[in-house]
Amino acid sequence: MAPQATERFFLETLAPQFGIPAPEYLTAEARGADIRRALERWGGRALVKPDILAGRRGKAGAVREVRDMAEAQRELKRVQGQEIAGRVPRTAYLVQYIPAETEVYSALTYDSRCLGPAMTLSPAGGVDVEEAAQDEARRVFFPVDVYKGLNAYQAGEMLEQLGCSQPVVRGLALALVNVWDMFITTGMRMCEINPWRITPDGQPVACDFKAVFDEANVKFQDAGFALPEYPADLTPFEEEMAEWAAASYRGQAHVADLGGRLVLPILFGGGASTIITETLMQYGGEPIFLSDFGGNPPYERMFGTARRCFAHHLAKAELILILGGKANNTLIDVTFHAIADALVEYVDTRGPIETPVVIGRGGPHLVQGLITMKETLESLGLPHVIFGPDTPVTQVAEYAARLAQAHRTLRAGAEEANS
Repeated sequence: MAPQATERFFLETLAPQFGIPAPEYLTAEARGADIRRALERWGGRALVKPDILAGRRGKAGAVREVRDMAEAQRELKRVQGQEIAGRVPRTAYLVQYIPAETEVYSALTYDSRCLGPAMTLSPAGGVDVEEAAQDEARRVFFPVDVYKGLNAYQAGEMLEQLGCSQPVVRGLALALVNVWDMFITTGMRMCEINPWRITPDGQPVACDFKAVFDEANVKFQDAGFALPEYPADLTPFEEEMAEWAAASYRGQAHVADLGGRLVLPILFGGGASTIITETLMQYGGEPIFLSDFGGNPPYERMFGTARRCFAHHLAKAELILILGGKANNTLIDVTFHAIADALVEYVDTRGPIETPVVIGRGGPHLVQGLITMKETLESLGLPHVIFGPDTPVTQVAEYAARLAQAHRTLRAGAEEANS
């Protein structure tokens, strides 16, 4: 799994190093007197959060507002032991509550549409960002020249397109430039701040953060900081896949449970798989796990990988997504043949399914692979959509996320009508 950074590491290391405005915080080990003084300084409101490599902390009830020292100490202890998506936190921390009427979402990632880094902004930060991401009028996408970088004028233009006021534009544009500097300097694949909360006097504050690093990037290797270690409380699926991954060096089989409920992702391409996963999450696709397959696996290797993914998760999935960038060495006919056979075995063993399938891939022997997959899906009676290699993976992922949500709605309606 690619190295990741959470808000706690951001507050402690990245924000001060790159001059990014962020709230004050205290660790779980803080003395009662320090917590009391901090609450007085913060206007009597703070948030207790878990330091964990899992999303949906707020929806899991693990982010709690507190207003006095005793409540803060009690919640810090409780949150430290709360399981979220099958994981337990490394620790918990207390962070300053930032009052604001305006929130903005920002993300930097590498995007296949522009073959380079790009920034996405939305005026609906926080928990509303998934809904806003589906509305083209409520977000701005801007490719960033990797050599020239992002300047305050460009960031300001993006914010003006969102209808932000001039005080917001002035403060947040400069902060976004610093975020770009952090992103490109440390070798990140993805960086998301959700939300920026804008104070009544127009000051932006980065109130939640997550990032994924490219461990092969020399900038990450030379960054000079060590990411914290998190409890290795693996799910049964992760444990089985870890054993399977270690069983052979031929082909990658890396997964990480995300606790999603919609899309079962069979993804290829290292960095591409990260971009696809983030796009699914941005558009409400709720990927069940993060996957990174490929490395030109032989048939037996890919069959075993797909078989395990289907056995653990296909029964609850609303959609199967088979997607990756254009491969250089991975033989598409071999991998698709293996995935198709694993799907047939699943149906033969457990009975018919109606799960739609979305496919997007490119590389050697693509036509043979697509023919095999199409014939298999037609024989199983599964609805499917196939995208060619010229369609950006982010567009395919967006389509898959929307289709998965629609399929869930239709199935729920049918179940209600039959009950």
